[in-house]
Amino acid sequence: MSAEQLKLVLYMKNMFSDLIYINSIIATELVKVTENLAALRHGEEFLEKSTCTTEHNEINQEIISILDKYNKTSTEVIRMEHLKKHILKHLGENK
Repeated sequence: MSAEQLKLVLYMKNMFSDLIYINSIIATELVKVTENLAALRHGEEFLEKSTCTTEHNEINQEIISILDKYNKTSTEVIRMEHLKKHILKHLGENK
């Protein structure tokens, strides 16, 4: 593999890593927006009685797992930890 090809591969790897991270943020925030809209429409009791919150938490964990799978450099791990912290903050809001 030539130096130019290697540069291109590294560039693409970084680009995919960024896209996965950005999509992870969008996905987790969309889950929270969905919960908030359900609470506004149906009331907090609806969310407390439904399995949605538990299912959303599982989805968020899956999103973090995907992010972990493809983001391994120190900078990427730091970003992932920030997102985990943010998600855990949201989970604390549900209680």
